[in-house]
Amino acid sequence: MAVNPMIKDRRTGATPAGRGKGGWLAVLEQGANLAQSATPLKGFDVYVVGFHCAKGEPDFQMEAHHFCRVVNGDLLQCVLFDGNTKDANLIGIEYIVSSDLFDTLPDQEKSYWHPHNFELLSGQLAAPGLPEAAEKAFFRLLVNSYGKTWHTWHTSGHDGRPGMDLPYGDPKLMWSFNRDGECDDALRRDRDRAMGLDTDAKRADRQSFLELARPQWGVNDMKDDFSAARPIPGVYDVHAAPEPEPGPWR
Repeated sequence: MAVNPMIKDRRTGATPAGRGKGGWLAVLEQGANLAQSATPLKGFDVYVVGFHCAKGEPDFQMEAHHFCRVVNGDLLQCVLFDGNTKDANLIGIEYIVSSDLFDTLPDQEKSYWHPHNFELLSGQLAAPGLPEAAEKAFFRLLVNSYGKTWHTWHTSGHDGRPGMDLPYGDPKLMWSFNRDGECDDALRRDRDRAMGLDTDAKRADRQSFLELARPQWGVNDMKDDFSAARPIPGVYDVHAAPEPEPGPWR
């Protein structure tokens, strides 16, 4: 069960390959609980859920549950799961940087980092369990930020195929959606229904972010991969729009 009673459980639909834990593993786990420390895992208590697609593969889409640690004012690091219960599978990692830190990167490196403004302004990114005012204040700080995301295990199916029961193959660089109509609406509706989220209401409430939003790198990187996508205000590619006034996370 999710620890916060305000957060609805989102269970993984994937069953990993392999046998039961067995007695030896149960003993090892009990010993670890008594004698070992999980110090590096402490602080990964910022929980957000959103959607990713593989860069250059518009049909390869997944729901991703992020558990993040704030490293400093310009950097967050996140571990990604396919649910929020104790049986959720670890599927990847994401690093999040401010636009200030992003601007220091070489241009070649920038091609790995996806922009976040659409995720925020569309209401698709949510922080379940946070009061609305706290969620809005947190996401306001993320306006103009970027993420570098690798998925190592693709437990959700795509193109009508089942998900993987083990982390096969190469990691995939994941990307953000940047226009209406890119994220599979059935994927979004299924999450909202299961977790009691209202993407449309969040979108309406976040229109105050528009005054902060600046053009970002990568907004147009997958523009031609989605035929029926529609742009929204506040989400512009840095190479296709003038610079507005800067906001937080500058």
